[in-house]
Amino acid sequence: MRIDVISLFPEFVAQCAAFGVTGRAGERGLLQLHGWNPRDFAQGNYRRVDERPFGGGPGMVMMIDPLRAALQAAREADPRPTRVIYLSPQGVPFTQARARELATRERMVLLCGRYEGIDERLIEAEVDEELSIGDYVLSGGELAAAVVIDAVARLQEGALGDDQSAVQDSFEDGLLDCPHYTRPVEHELGQVPPVLMSGNHAQIARWRRLESLGRTWRRRPDLLDEAALSKTDRALLDAYRARLAEIGDDSDG
Repeated sequence: MRIDVISLFPEFVAQCAAFGVTGRAGERGLLQLHGWNPRDFAQGNYRRVDERPFGGGPGMVMMIDPLRAALQAAREADPRPTRVIYLSPQGVPFTQARARELATRERMVLLCGRYEGIDERLIEAEVDEELSIGDYVLSGGELAAAVVIDAVARLQEGALGDDQSAVQDSFEDGLLDCPHYTRPVEHELGQVPPVLMSGNHAQIARWRRLESLGRTWRRRPDLLDEAALSKTDRALLDAYRARLAEIGDDSDG
C-alpha cells in the first residue's frame, strides 16, 4: 500500500510511522510512505503557503496553489488511482470499519491542514472525503494522519506477528476487547482468572466473549445499540448483569 502525505511537516509523520508495527510494515514492503511539502511548490523568495482570511478574523488560511501543486505531484508519482483524504474536525468520524475499508486500497493521499485550515475551494475541487479522529482541534493534521496510517498499516496482511491479533481488537466486531493477562499468575495486584489457564478453549472463548460484552455494556453502551447481538450474546450479557447484581458490584474491572 502506498500513502502520500501532503504536509508542512512530512518528516514528523514519517517519524511517527517509523516505529513498531507501522515501521515493520514499511520494512517488509507492505507500506510505502511518501511526504510532500507544499512549501516546496510555493512561489517567491519566502515560499509562502498561507494568507489572511477574507472577511477578517484571526489566524491564516493555507493557499490553493502550493497545495494543489503538491497534490498534482503526488498523483503523478504513481499511476494508480487514489483518493484524497483531508484530515479535518469537520470530517466524518474515523472508525475501525473505515480503517478496514481504507486498508483494502492500493494507495491514498492524506492532506494535512495547518493554521485556520485550507481554502475551501481546494477542498471542494480536490478532496474526495474528510476524516476526523475526534471532536477536538489539533494544531495541524499531522497527528491525525499518523493515526490513520497506524490503523491502516496494522491491517495489512503480514504486518502483525499473528493476524488473529487484529481480529480480536476492540471494535472489530463492534464491541470492546476483553481483558488480557500474562505472567506471573499470582501477583500482589491480583491473580489471573483460572479459566484462562484451564486449557478448555471453549470455556476460554465463552469467558472472553462474556467479558467483551460486559465491558462494552458498562463503558460504551452506545456500541451495543449498533451491534448485531445473537441470542447467545444476549444470554451471556444477561448472565454478566446477573453476576454483578449478585455481588453488588457497580464498578468496572
